[in-house]
Amino acid sequence: MNAKQPYRLIITGGGTGGHIFPALAIANEFKSRYADAEILFVGAQGRMEMTRVPEAGYKIVGLWISGLQRKLTLSNLLFPFKLIASYFKARTILKKFNPHVVVGTGGYASGPILLASTKKKIPSLIQEQNSYAGLTNKQVGHNVQRICVAYAGMEKYFPKEKIALTGNPVRKDILDLANKKEKALNHFGFTCSEKTLLIVGGSLGARTINESVMEGIDKLIDARVQVIWQTGKVYYESVKAQVQNKDLRSIRIYDFLKQMDLAYAASDVVVSRAGALAISELCIAGRPSILVPSPNVAEDHQTKNARTLVNSNAACMVKDIEAKSLLISESLKLLFDEEQCETLRKNIIKLGKPRATEEIVNEIEKLIV
Repeated sequence: MNAKQPYRLIITGGGTGGHIFPALAIANEFKSRYADAEILFVGAQGRMEMTRVPEAGYKIVGLWISGLQRKLTLSNLLFPFKLIASYFKARTILKKFNPHVVVGTGGYASGPILLASTKKKIPSLIQEQNSYAGLTNKQVGHNVQRICVAYAGMEKYFPKEKIALTGNPVRKDILDLANKKEKALNHFGFTCSEKTLLIVGGSLGARTINESVMEGIDKLIDARVQVIWQTGKVYYESVKAQVQNKDLRSIRIYDFLKQMDLAYAASDVVVSRAGALAISELCIAGRPSILVPSPNVAEDHQTKNARTLVNSNAACMVKDIEAKSLLISESLKLLFDEEQCETLRKNIIKLGKPRATEEIVNEIEKLIV
């Protein structure tokens, strides 16, 4: 690396936690190596990155951009205008900030800035979290210099010579949970004498999972288990209203969990969607899990993610369509099956890639000239 410091990095991506958290992990690792580095995020106006990124201590600029809907909407009609406006704003951002490298982690916010950066011959890298490549990453894959992936076989989407199999970045605070159990239980007001179930539905929440928990909440109360339940912001008020007459002494309900490391550390079993980031974190955290793949994703890739773990005896799976009737009973069954939990724990840890973030930043360093 012989470019003049301080290095300037643009990181773009967002829409969901699956794109935002890897971006933040990459930023934090780069900043840990180069304390004086200037890092600018580019996201989509009105999306969760506009809140989460500043909370993490980074500057962010928002583009007027949104994804295409599956039906005819005003947003779809405006899409060409949004794309053009965002592309020209992206060119302005690049000219003003003059980055050494642009990094994209997926989501429609990353499209305009990567189109502009590759056009201007600025070294660019994308990170694809899923086994099924996202639309934006597929569009820019042939023009960027490097593509970091989490799954083998991604040559069907990207040029083979550009691919680096690194795994997915995870938040650094979940890399070492072994000594956090007591602190985590205290944080949630729990005791070590009862089992703890963590229920998450992705950063935006999951209707099916929330409805399944509501369906079985009396079973959870009767079993005297401790529950950490992330509903997602959209569902939070509705859930709170529905449970106001329940005995919630051992149930903690949140719209969003900012300290996921403590949530994982406190938990004995995790109920989760099967998005790429969730899978990567569960592998690192080494938690026995019941996965409920979302059916509303491209190529049903969450089911493919989940089956990879199930086939390795590293997780259990409940289909979305069966969740209301099965999820809570299956969760309680696993929670009290010590032998099965230990088997899942041992096997899921083997699938983790704890150095993924470091390896991605190594690839970024290679592009700085």
